[in-house]
Amino acid sequence: MVISGLQKVTLLDYPGHIACTIFFGNCNLRCPFCHNMELVLHPEHFPTFTKEQILDFLKERQGKLNGVAITGGEPLLNKDIEDLLIPIKELGYPVKLDTNGFFPEMIEKLIDDKLVDRFAMDVKAGWNNYLKVAGVDSNSVGADIIRPDCTGEACEPAWKSKLKKSISLLMNKANDYEFRTTCVKGLHSDEDFYEIKEMIRGAKNYFLQNYKAAPDMKDLPYKPFTREELEHFKDIIKDSVQNIEIRGVD
Repeated sequence: MVISGLQKVTLLDYPGHIACTIFFGNCNLRCPFCHNMELVLHPEHFPTFTKEQILDFLKERQGKLNGVAITGGEPLLNKDIEDLLIPIKELGYPVKLDTNGFFPEMIEKLIDDKLVDRFAMDVKAGWNNYLKVAGVDSNSVGADIIRPDCTGEACEPAWKSKLKKSISLLMNKANDYEFRTTCVKGLHSDEDFYEIKEMIRGAKNYFLQNYKAAPDMKDLPYKPFTREELEHFKDIIKDSVQNIEIRGVD
């Protein structure tokens, strides 16, 4: 495993906790609005940390930090991530993990092994717009049909089935979780949120995160939504989830 970053303290990445954030490079998606694009495309440009360095840091901060946030990139590309999570949990730290949901088998194992206290899964868009917003084509994330003998709506590509499974796992097995959508003017419309409303119906927490351009993203054809526009999206979804909030708007 290659750890590509450590933020020593954060009050934002793990709500309700004074935490540190561990970053993993690489991702299977190419969202055009990604804030960590350099980390996704060129993790070799970042200083690396060994597992031992991370654990030594966490030992030193016991009593000062009360949480660990793990993000990326996509952390679950690292099949050996449990080798890091197990000793973190043994030190007594709650763990929050960010994921795009394309690795349901790993999500299920982390739930079963009680190695993650809170999951945050990105719901990129409605189904019809999902791959465009994620910056990939179906072949790169799983275009094959799960059941070759299926007909009609039962015929769905592997990528869609994976995301549905991850959503179901979090809603039915995880101790704590949130779904979230980064809302980007130029990529999202009402249709996305009517579809998301059904994708996560009954969910505990859903967050609308307003897009904010990083300094190197100013020339992209994307903009944030106004608070009024985000409130409109909130109104579309609010009766299908238990808690819904807007982030990233003054």
